[in-house]
Amino acid sequence: MDFSLTKEQKMLLDSLKDMGKRENFKELAVQIDATGEFPHHLTGKYAEMGLLGMTLSPEYGGGGEPSITAILAIEELAKHSPMIAAPVFESNVGPVRVIDMFGTEQQKKSIIPGVCEGNHSVSVCMTEPEAGSDLTSLETFAEDKGDHYILNGRKCFITGGGFASHYLVYTRFGEIKGYKGIGGIILKKGMPGFTFGKQEEFMGLRGMPSCDLYFDNVKVPKEDVVIQPGDFGNLMLTFDIERCGNAAMCLGTAGGALEAAKNYALQRKAFGRPICEFQDIQFTVADMAMKLDAARLLVYRAATGAGQGLPSVYEASMAKCYANEMVREVTDKAMLVFGGYGYSKDFPVERMLRDARAWGVAGGTLQMLRITMASMLFGRRFDQRK
Repeated sequence: MDFSLTKEQKMLLDSLKDMGKRENFKELAVQIDATGEFPHHLTGKYAEMGLLGMTLSPEYGGGGEPSITAILAIEELAKHSPMIAAPVFESNVGPVRVIDMFGTEQQKKSIIPGVCEGNHSVSVCMTEPEAGSDLTSLETFAEDKGDHYILNGRKCFITGGGFASHYLVYTRFGEIKGYKGIGGIILKKGMPGFTFGKQEEFMGLRGMPSCDLYFDNVKVPKEDVVIQPGDFGNLMLTFDIERCGNAAMCLGTAGGALEAAKNYALQRKAFGRPICEFQDIQFTVADMAMKLDAARLLVYRAATGAGQGLPSVYEASMAKCYANEMVREVTDKAMLVFGGYGYSKDFPVERMLRDARAWGVAGGTLQMLRITMASMLFGRRFDQRK
């Protein structure tokens, strides 16, 4: 398996490194965490660089690049902050890929060009108060009224809630039980009956919009259905692309923590010499690098196997699960290298450690990912209701 970067991918990473210095992403990450303000000003700049929608279909304004190119970009930007990488994440590995792969011609024409230009964004709406890991227990309900549906229900912890222009809502159609009754509908912000709750305040990922969504007799034209009931598998297959993006965020955060720990160990002195000369620090940093590289290989394998299509569920689940655990361990070790300063907001690892905790909750819990992998290893489905 060849993970060698193309000339174009190397140039992309060099341009992102230059942008990080030019735009002072290090200081911007501190500001975002302090104020909780999302860096919307970056969206236009990313659009000019062709970073938005680089994996989407060229006929609708996308770049037609393989998934691994977006993963590389997300990882590089997330070394500074997941918020700085978020526009690239959402426009390449987020729910817009569902529209690109399974949407109607009209849906693609009306949404994808705007995403690539930075004028539109699409948020995925899955989780409900009583349906997270058990996604087939969704209670959001679309009632057939002939030429349209009436949507009622509630979603929670929706990333981009209140700020995104479009929302891909996982909903149940009619009285069909289980996964066979679930499909996907596109809603536009501002539709009558579609409202938002208060913005959440989380331990980490400060600046990331997130809130509850409420649907009160929302009239949805039938042409706004992206995934028909019975095609639930297509929703979950494309979600594995998003899981690769989640894992790339972990790679970036861990990579930033590793760089910070290395630089600090070269400068900080104890007993008259740099602490990098102490074996315990050497072992700690080496362990951090090993964990990061192992996770990187798993993520790149899943993303490379996906190409411009869909990743293996097994490979995506393993990559996300390992990367989610790796980033917690690496950021924790970075804090230990910093000693007392690692607990201070004057240094970046305190923020990185808080951000690291989020990824194992979002996009599928570690427990559910392990169940998925076990199902494939044993060749049988494990029903959690039994």
